Amino acid sequence: MTEGTVFVVDDDPAVRKSLELLMRSVGLPVQTYRTAQEFLDRHRPEQPGCLVLDVRMPGMSGPELQRHLKETGADLPTIIITGHGDVPVAVRAMKDGALEFLQKPFSTQLLLEHIRAALDRDVERREALARRSSVAARLAALTERERQVMELVVSGKISKEVAAELGISKKTVDVHRARVMQKLQVQSLPELVELVLTQKAGRDSLHPGHRPS
Repeated sequence: MTEGTVFVVDDDPAVRKSLELLMRSVGLPVQTYRTAQEFLDRHRPEQPGCLVLDVRMPGMSGPELQRHLKETGADLPTIIITGHGDVPVAVRAMKDGALEFLQKPFSTQLLLEHIRAALDRDVERREALARRSSVAARLAALTERERQVMELVVSGKISKEVAAELGISKKTVDVHRARVMQKLQVQSLPELVELVLTQKAGRDSLHPGHRPS
């Protein structure tokens, strides 16, 4: 995965220029925007990176942009930069998922450390999404009967119990179980259980309001 871009959104041209020069001095790709709307008009959700956001800007504020991106599923790891009077707002932004907030004037070294951590976080998040997408595709390839067998096996039932519940022979259960293992590319029952449970946990984390029926 290519290194992410640092997206700076701040209405102060001096701050934008300073941060652009700082990022370039350490070899980090950077793009700067005067307003949140300007960023939204030009940003593509598939672009990896992190956000460095000012709190107060014309139109949409930094925390409002952060919430908008989160609600649309395009959220990026976010660092809030703020003046002294905006600290309560910045704290609320952290509760909404921002990684850090820095008060102006801030240490450039500290900012760079937070940016590196945010870029690493974005890489980890995108890799986890790619893994879940890959597993979802493999799960989608299962037949209805294979899925039924898989769910019962993962719940802890042995082949004989699965056969009795589904009204099929143990031999047929074993055939379906082998096909499930092959399609999901796992080598053992513990690996199968871990894959299915991890996938469910990841899905629920993306939809925190979801409750199993």
